[in-house]
Amino acid sequence: MMNRRNFVAGIGMGAVSAAIPSTKAISPAQEKRYQKGRSPWPICLDTATIRPASLEEKIEIAAKAGFDAIEPWDMELAEYEASGGNLKELGQRIRDLGLFAPSMIGLWGCIPDSEEKFQASLAATRNRMRMASEIGCEFVQAIPNEVGLNYDQAFVTSCYRRILEIGLGDYNINPALVFVKMFPLKTLGQATAVAIDADHPKAKIIPDVYHMYISKGGFENMRQLNGDLFAIFQYNDAPSGMNINDMTDADRVYPGDGILPLSKILQDLKATGFNRCVSLELYNPNYHKQDLLTVAKTGLEKTLVSIEKAGV
Repeated sequence: MMNRRNFVAGIGMGAVSAAIPSTKAISPAQEKRYQKGRSPWPICLDTATIRPASLEEKIEIAAKAGFDAIEPWDMELAEYEASGGNLKELGQRIRDLGLFAPSMIGLWGCIPDSEEKFQASLAATRNRMRMASEIGCEFVQAIPNEVGLNYDQAFVTSCYRRILEIGLGDYNINPALVFVKMFPLKTLGQATAVAIDADHPKAKIIPDVYHMYISKGGFENMRQLNGDLFAIFQYNDAPSGMNINDMTDADRVYPGDGILPLSKILQDLKATGFNRCVSLELYNPNYHKQDLLTVAKTGLEKTLVSIEKAGV
C-alpha cells in the first residue's frame, strides 16, 4: 500500500506522457520552456472561453492565437461525431495545427451517491473516455457533480479508483478529479483527500484558481503538494468589487484583471514541480460577445504577462 506522505511528496508517482516533460528536478538551463521562453508551462485554451464558435473554429482560433494546446468539452465532441465527424481525424487535425489536447471536460455524473447509480453511469462514462482517447487526450476530467450532500468519502474514493482503472486499462486515458464550489466536493483539500485515499499511483486532481478562491479553500497549502498530482491547472482571475459569495463561473475575468494573488499562486505552482498545461478557462458572457480570436489572443497575452510578473 502506498504511504500517504510519499504520495503527497511525489515518490513513485510514475511516468508521464512522453509529450510532457518529467517532473524530475532539472536545472534552469535544462528546463524546457514554452511560448518563446515566456512560460515554463504549455498554455492551453479551454474551449468554454470562446464558447459561441464551433469546435472546428475553436481549434483554428487556438492555433492562430498561439496557444500550445486546446481543452474541449464532451458535448462538443459528441456533436461533432453525431454530425459525421471522425474524432481520430479531428485529433490529427489538432496536431497538424501544432496543438495537443491534454484533457477533455468531462465525465459528468461519474461519481454518484450510490452503487446502483454508479453502475448505471458507466456506459456514458466509458463513451466519454473513448471520445477523449480518440482525439489523443492524456487526461479526462472526473466531475463530482452528483456525489451528494454529505458524501461518503470512502464510496467516492472507491468510485474514483474504479474509474481510474477503467480509463487507464481500457482507454489509455487518465481520469483526474476536479473540485467545484457549486458541488459538494468543492475544495482542493477534499479532492486531494480522495486522490490520496484512492491509493493509486496515477491518481490526479485538477486545481482551478477560481474555485480555490470562491470555495474558500484557499491557496496557501498548494505548495505542500507535489506537482505530479496535478493533471492540468485551470487559470483565470476573480473580479474586484464583488462579494465572493455572489461569484459564479460567469464572473471569471482575464488573468491580471482581478484580485487573485496570481504571482504567489504561480510561484507556488512552480515550486511543486508541476510541468503540465496551464489552461485558460473563462465562461464570461461578455467575452463571448466579442471577436473570439481577439479574446483568445488577449487571454493568452494576459496569461503570459502574469507568468512573467511572477518571475517563474
